Amino acid sequence: MGKRILIVGGVAGGASAAARLRRLDEQAEIIMFERGEHISYANCGLPYFVGGVITKRNNLFVQTPASMRKRFNIDVRVQNEVIRIYPKEKEVEVKDLVTGEVYREAYDYLILSPGASPFVPDIAGIKLPNVFTFRKFTDSDLVKRQIELAKPQSAVVIGGGFIGLEMAENLRKFGAAVTLVEMANQVMPPLDYEMAVFIHQELKRNGVNLCLKEKVVAIEGTNRAEAVVLASGSRIPAEMVIVAIGVRPEVHLAKEAGLAIGSTGGILVDEYLRTSDPFIYAIGDAIQVKDFVNGHDTHIPLAGPANKQGRLVADTIAGIPSKYKGTQGTAIVQVFDLVAASTGNNEKTLRKLGSEYLASYTHPASHATYYPGAVPMSIKLLFTPRDGKILGAQIVGSKGVDKRIDVLATAIRAGLTVFDLTELELAYAPPFSSAKDPVNMAGYVASNIVKGDMEIIHWHEIAGLNPEESVLVDVRTPREVEAGTIPGAINIPVDELRERLGELPRDKEIIVFCQVGLRAYIATRILRQHGFKRVKNLSGGWMTYRSAVLQ
Repeated sequence: MGKRILIVGGVAGGASAAARLRRLDEQAEIIMFERGEHISYANCGLPYFVGGVITKRNNLFVQTPASMRKRFNIDVRVQNEVIRIYPKEKEVEVKDLVTGEVYREAYDYLILSPGASPFVPDIAGIKLPNVFTFRKFTDSDLVKRQIELAKPQSAVVIGGGFIGLEMAENLRKFGAAVTLVEMANQVMPPLDYEMAVFIHQELKRNGVNLCLKEKVVAIEGTNRAEAVVLASGSRIPAEMVIVAIGVRPEVHLAKEAGLAIGSTGGILVDEYLRTSDPFIYAIGDAIQVKDFVNGHDTHIPLAGPANKQGRLVADTIAGIPSKYKGTQGTAIVQVFDLVAASTGNNEKTLRKLGSEYLASYTHPASHATYYPGAVPMSIKLLFTPRDGKILGAQIVGSKGVDKRIDVLATAIRAGLTVFDLTELELAYAPPFSSAKDPVNMAGYVASNIVKGDMEIIHWHEIAGLNPEESVLVDVRTPREVEAGTIPGAINIPVDELRERLGELPRDKEIIVFCQVGLRAYIATRILRQHGFKRVKNLSGGWMTYRSAVLQ
């Protein structure tokens, strides 16, 4: 007789585990419980369904209960909620949400994939009928129906993460006046501030009112939400409110069963994704994972890792022990015409952990600039000072961002250094890239920093410079300087630098900058080889400084 395997949760990790188990073991009895009406749907596509980008609702279903039964011979029970686990008896208690029947099922192995639930603040008005969270398929149906029937003229999105950004865009496209409220000083937490500001600019450019460092304290309205009240006292009209301020791992089942809970609030699992009970595994948004880069415990709710974890657990249960090596948090989002992506650790995380790191900024074109349609992208690379091992990367642009972040995510997973990036042989033709791909260019700049060929200074350090000890030199053309420069900088175009060395003091630190960093690098090499001892390049140049400081 085959193994009896019960799976709690049938969306990402649960469905992935079920399908893989069947491919490995035709004799196993597999029962999957899902308290909702649907299984195996593309929840990452829900905002695009609401916005009308995805027009056919059924396209979001990877599998249905019927297709899962037919193709994989899996007993799928939707609208059946597992309400208790009895580890000693190796049984679960299930409630049929349609009939109300409560029954038990025994297991040889149990896989928990309950996901995470939206964090809902305890504030007045949060339960009004036109206030929505956005996590499940039914949530998207409710929001879409509200938009189509009520045609709201004003909407407030609370939270600037992935869902908040995507919903703000889609509501704006429906013509609503949209305000996005975020308690932090930036949207999209995986990015560092100076990279997130590009998204801020894109939101504002498309008519989204952005309220940063603001907290929602109440939602006003009698029978329906009418306005959102902020801690600052501002009152924002709202005919619809979307609450998207993060998620919490669903651990109540595990906790009641006596399973260990990790320090981050997720279910504690070992490298095989096994809980503190050897017959119970856990996967997906409900678990605590190891950060692949730094090895620390963390909680990273993403669909990609959840699906991979489901597959690994199935392997282990089927007798092919497979270890999960950690999550590095590779993610991407589109906000109107801008794309932002990240992988590995950001600077905020590295600073919090006390890690040693260096950072570089580059602003290459998406493809050869002589070929029509090339647009700039901004790349931030984080790496170790000693050997240049890549710790994290962030990219913002409108074309080619996905390709480059995937290359850098692979580099991190493979343990590559910035020196390795310079040697990557990537596909090149003028419509797609440059002979030196943006990833190569990021590697060149970072390598120069590690080797000591170039000392750098970052945008946030400029304000602390003492004019008695440092001189700012803008090596762009006078026409570029007319459009804006750093206060106090003198202008010596790089092509005139050799003839004008006498204008620079040799007893002071020279801070050189240009538009993106390339001409300033050339200038630093000229100055150092003419005897200037203290020369630094402003990493990312005027483009990074202007975005982070002036906008």
